[in-house]
Amino acid sequence: MMKEWFKSGTPWIWFTAGAVSINLVLVIGLLLLIAVRGLGHFWPADIVEYHYRDQQGLDSVIVGEQVATALLPTAQARAAGHEVLNNAEYLEQHLVKTGNRDILGSDFRWILQQYITGIAHPDDLACIERREWGNFYGRLVAVKEDGNVLAQGGSAWSVAQQKLNDALALHEQIDRLQNKDIGAINYNLERLRLRQRKLELEGTWSADTEREFAAQKQAYQVQYQQIQQQLAQLNREIKRVNLVVAEAGGREVNLPLHRVVKLTRPNAMSTFDKSIEYVARFIDFIKEEPREANTEGGIFPAIFGTVLMVLLMAVVVTPFGVIAAVYLREYAKQGFITRVIRIAVNNLAGVPSIVYGVFGLGFFVYIIGGNIDRLFYPEAAPAPVFGTPGLLWAALTLALMTLPVVIVATEEGLSRIPKSIREGSLALGATKAETLWRTVLPMASPAIMTGLILAVARAAGEVAPLMLVGVVKLAPTLPLDGNFPYLHLDRKFMHLGFHIYDVGFQSPNVEAARPLVYATSLLLVMVIVGLNMTAIAIRNNLREKYRALEN
Repeated sequence: MMKEWFKSGTPWIWFTAGAVSINLVLVIGLLLLIAVRGLGHFWPADIVEYHYRDQQGLDSVIVGEQVATALLPTAQARAAGHEVLNNAEYLEQHLVKTGNRDILGSDFRWILQQYITGIAHPDDLACIERREWGNFYGRLVAVKEDGNVLAQGGSAWSVAQQKLNDALALHEQIDRLQNKDIGAINYNLERLRLRQRKLELEGTWSADTEREFAAQKQAYQVQYQQIQQQLAQLNREIKRVNLVVAEAGGREVNLPLHRVVKLTRPNAMSTFDKSIEYVARFIDFIKEEPREANTEGGIFPAIFGTVLMVLLMAVVVTPFGVIAAVYLREYAKQGFITRVIRIAVNNLAGVPSIVYGVFGLGFFVYIIGGNIDRLFYPEAAPAPVFGTPGLLWAALTLALMTLPVVIVATEEGLSRIPKSIREGSLALGATKAETLWRTVLPMASPAIMTGLILAVARAAGEVAPLMLVGVVKLAPTLPLDGNFPYLHLDRKFMHLGFHIYDVGFQSPNVEAARPLVYATSLLLVMVIVGLNMTAIAIRNNLREKYRALEN
């Protein structure tokens, strides 16, 4: 009986179904873990005030957010010099984000439950997010402008919020002048210098050209001086206001308001207020640039770089993959050489991605990019233009890596089109090229989109090859901006996958970086799903459009 059951193949069906179910449970569990840990990072946690008496009997006040709770073995506690007050096997300890790194030296601290003498959640405790040195936890005492007290006590909070909004508006103006206006002037001056160098190399530099270039440089210098005057005035204005805050020990500290990003009092917030703040923090995380070695701020440049690189890769890999598949299926003689080519294509799909990165660095960057610099950009020497890792080479490397997937999927789509369709088109007088372009390829477009979906899913999450051909920890400018030619393929860029690696394994502040790893991982999954869903929607539309022809 058992032998007949195995011969029927039923056990293998159940084993396959069980394996698929286990994989689905694991994937869903992983996504839920990433979502809970990542999305929970943006919720405004309450600020706790601990009254603490350490092993020496010294009383202190610790203020911060409780991050985690763990059990410390008694042996480790005694080895660390702690007195075990009972015979318990483990001691409960809490990880508290105390902030105030410039005062305390670190953002996090472990405290033992047995030394806690009291816990409170005062409404007046504030979380002050800064541009440098992380968060500051304490109480707002007063607001000063030019050294004079504007408000103190209960009225200080509303005044501080109003002044902070003004400071943020001024900071946006300063950022726009520094990055956009001055950046455009520097970019134009550099282009002018390269043009001058090119004319000198060609031997066409003359006195008239020199006067023309000098006039353009003078105009840029005048613009630069005007912007510098505006920046000086804005910097004087933004530095007028200081916050007087008291840290946990009661010591008052002056915080310049221009270094503050956000002021919140989580303990005084209702659930509705926290929900609004939660959404605002998540939006800021998406649209802002990173700070503090990528452990603070947002990840917009990484999202932008990931999406732009994937789109460029798709633009490159789709035509090459389709052309190769059409040649192998429709034109090449089906023999030994064709079989060898197909075997080679299938084997290329299994080559480790880092090998493609090494190939891209050696072939695209050093050989092709170096020759492009020598032929078209001699004036930039010795500084490389395309002879260095950049967006273009990253897109080409990933296109080469995902090319086998597109070729195989397109070939499968071409093989499913009935021969009668081709013969009918040819019988009506169409050429073979017209038949392919107007009939065969449109009907195979769903399969082409399937290959593109698989290519995007693999390319968007790759990190190893990108570390060699263009991705960086922090890019000063985006590859797409308002300076001609607008899309700068030679620039380096940020990537979500590399951002996860950098924050998770290269960060100087591990505890602060841990929630950002989950949040960034969640966004990477969302970006990949968004790109894939867009491609799937296009594929389904094409499939419905040509279903009648297939039938």
